[in-house]
Amino acid sequence: MNFKELKQFADHHDNYEIRIISHAGSNFYQIELEDVEGGRHLLMRQGKPVLFRSLDDAYLELKRAGIHRAYLVQFVAHDEMIGHEANYYEPLTSRMPLVF
Repeated sequence: MNFKELKQFADHHDNYEIRIISHAGSNFYQIELEDVEGGRHLLMRQGKPVLFRSLDDAYLELKRAGIHRAYLVQFVAHDEMIGHEANYYEPLTSRMPLVF
């Protein structure tokens, strides 16, 4: 999904979730949209996922699309390595709501 498609989707739909994804040990962020059917779409540019160097950069891109709420999700490989269930999509355990 490119920026233009993200903006059009946000303008015409109400029921979706935006996630700003960070991986432990990385200083980059990605934006993912999950639609009502459960489909997940990364923000892409020229066929490659867009990486942001800071949360502020990701906020600015989402604001340009008219989006002012998202969830920050941090993937931590440590949980999987020691045999714990990875609960990335549990709303109260691994996602932080953001309003900007």
